[in-house]
Amino acid sequence: MGPLAGLTIIEIAGLGPGPFAAMSLADMGANVIRVERPGGGLFAAQQSTDLDLLNRSKRCIGIDLKTPEGVATVLAMVAQADGLLEGNRPGVMERLGLGPELCLQHNPKLVYGRMTGWGQDGPMADDVGHDLNYVALTGALHAMGRAGEKPAIPLNLVGDFGGGGLMLAYGMVCALLEATRSGKGQVVDAAMIDGAATLMTSVYAANQVGFWSDERGTNILDSGAHFYEVYETADGKYVTIASVEPQFYAALLDKLGPQVTGLENQWDMANWAQLKEQLTAVFKRRTRDEWDAFFADADICYAPVLSMEEVRHHPHHQARGTFLDDGKVWQPAPAPRFSRTPGEVSRPPAPIGAHSREILEEFGFAAAQVESLLASGAVKQA
Repeated sequence: MGPLAGLTIIEIAGLGPGPFAAMSLADMGANVIRVERPGGGLFAAQQSTDLDLLNRSKRCIGIDLKTPEGVATVLAMVAQADGLLEGNRPGVMERLGLGPELCLQHNPKLVYGRMTGWGQDGPMADDVGHDLNYVALTGALHAMGRAGEKPAIPLNLVGDFGGGGLMLAYGMVCALLEATRSGKGQVVDAAMIDGAATLMTSVYAANQVGFWSDERGTNILDSGAHFYEVYETADGKYVTIASVEPQFYAALLDKLGPQVTGLENQWDMANWAQLKEQLTAVFKRRTRDEWDAFFADADICYAPVLSMEEVRHHPHHQARGTFLDDGKVWQPAPAPRFSRTPGEVSRPPAPIGAHSREILEEFGFAAAQVESLLASGAVKQA
């Protein structure tokens, strides 16, 4: 029973960041009910429901939202829920008859979470887009990459999942907490451009005081510095050095000893490129595992670059239980951790409509109503 146990959240199923936000709430104990269109879903056609990990810890009801009966079913559930979240383009939920104004009429205490790329308003609100576009507009993409090269694509972690999914989950929890005091619900407008911009707060500040150059790949944390870099090893693998603080940098030089020369002035930015060339040559003298052994217990801010296949086998991850592995599927454990009310993966990803009948009965639908909805096709039971 996680810290959000007792809360009921309705998720209007979508892709990527929306399911991630709902998963984050479900892992923390919220009763998340995923409303999925019959036949829909990214993994449905691939027959890989067990790997649709963003839908773990949730139950699923299949509802055709293009039918009046389907919409009425969701509204009846909304009247008893604490929150609803959706990730459609602006206006879609209103056209379905499930917009926030109508939902809040059915339940004045409802927290209605909305996630889009550009936001619910503004001149670009109706434009199409994806993570890369949103990150680009905030300046975050411009700042990522090496000098003289085009911006590096940071997977879809900054816009979709960090600036989008986590911000929506955080916003939902904030509004749910406020609702316990005021008795009133509200709309949470989580835009990926807003979230990505928020993640850039310290970089924007550093730029304004002259500490961070707009020239990509020349700064302390963007591959400009020789002491904050990824280095290739003799076996074609990589290690990371992040010896930013003076004491860690001194420990790095002490550990490397006579292998390096002329690195004493850490902040001689004019020589960063030359110093990096020297370290590049040094790190190619040993394999990644040999560097692991060499730097064991050294206070220099070091870690090997692990592949996705390697991560769950690392001793530190195994000691902390960072990953769950049942021999068939492995996945990250819920985070963050709580001392008294820990989160958990309460159930595997469910096929569309796996819990339809069960959910309808829990929300007080009479047996005849349940059978009628199933017979009409407005609700699907897997």
